Parts: sequence; C-alpha cells; structure tokens
Amino acid sequence: MKLMVMVTMTMSDSDLSRMLKLYLVTDPVLHHGRGVEATCEIALKAGVRFVQLRDKTASTRSLYKSAVALRELCRKHNSYFVVNDRIDVAMAARADGVHLGQSDMPADIARSLMRPDAIIGVSVRTVEEAKKAAKDGADYIAANLVFPTNTKKDIEKPLGLDMVSRLAGASSLPLVAIGGITPANTKLVMDAGCSGVAVVTAIMNADSPALEVHRFLDILVAASQ
Repeated sequence: MKLMVMVTMTMSDSDLSRMLKLYLVTDPVLHHGRGVEATCEIALKAGVRFVQLRDKTASTRSLYKSAVALRELCRKHNSYFVVNDRIDVAMAARADGVHLGQSDMPADIARSLMRPDAIIGVSVRTVEEAKKAAKDGADYIAANLVFPTNTKKDIEKPLGLDMVSRLAGASSLPLVAIGGITPANTKLVMDAGCSGVAVVTAIMNADSPALEVHRFLDILVAASQ
C-alpha cells in the first residue's frame, strides 16, 4: 500500500519577507495573449517567488483548476502561492495561503479555518486596518492602491507615499505596496518602508515578463543595500 504524503512549504519570518520582495498578482485579461499560467511560469523562472491568483470573474471550478496549476508551478520553483479572497479555493487547492480584502472573511476567522502554517495577507488602507490585521494574526499586509491603476477600479483615491509610510509604521508585519507599481516608482515605495512590491500589469502584460522581473529585482536589491 502506498502512503500519500502532502508536501507543504515551511515558513519563517525572514523567508516570508524575502519572498515578498517581488510579489506577482495575476490578471485574467492582462497577460499579453500568453495566458496566465504561461506568464507566471516565465516570471517564476526569472526570479518571482510569490504569486497571488486573482480573478474576480472566474467560476469556482475554473478558479480551482487555475489554483491547482499555479500551485504546482510555484512548488516547482520553490515559491509561495496564495489565492485572492477565496478561502475555500485556497484550501481545496492546497495553496500556501490566502489574501483577503476588507470585505472578505476576517483574518482571525481565516486563521481558524486554515491549517496553522497558512500564509494570510490582508489589504489595508488605514492605520486602524493595519493594526487590526496584525492583531487578527495576518502574516503580511498590503498597502492597497498606492498609485493610480486600471486594475483597481473600485478604489477612487490612491494612498500616496505619506500614507504608505504610516502603514509601514503601524505594525511589525511586512508591508507590500500594490497599485500602479512600476520599476520607476519601486524605490520610492521601498524608501517609504515597504518590504516589497506587488505587481500586476507591469509584469503580466509586459512584452517580456522576464526582462521586467529582472528590472524590478535589480532595483529591489539596490534598495535593500
């Protein structure tokens, strides 16, 4: 009789901060015709080590299939994989965790439902939300919409760098910046106190995702020195 063993990645605080340096968020449309999975594979080969599956329009079955495929890709490249919003899909696909918005399941409830080592991220826009995420057991927070972008149409006003700095000081959790992130403004958000950047369009829809990943990583390495 064969014993089936589920392999999971173990995580330390330093591992998570390192992986979050360049965080790829998928988009079901902005992939330059290559498809989400193929674009993610290019980015992972180039050095991305954290991927979030984000698709607000997919059916549950379609999202699950995508999650399983991306989970396998991330395992292959020793990278972390989380699902946006959908705790059920994250658990069913054996993802490393979930990323939650302010209208989703609270982080403490998600923590009680998921396995103990699951990664839980929370999008925040205020100091109060950042503090609550930390209190509720989140592993990292995301400054939600730093600069204008077409991928976040439900949020009217970008946070700006001053608020990013305030969010960075609100807790000891790693903070990633999301929304309009490009190589041109990456150093600005890192200087404001971020641990990393979450990128959608600049990588997913690039002519050469690998080249963009390398550009980001060069800036991120320089910013950490």
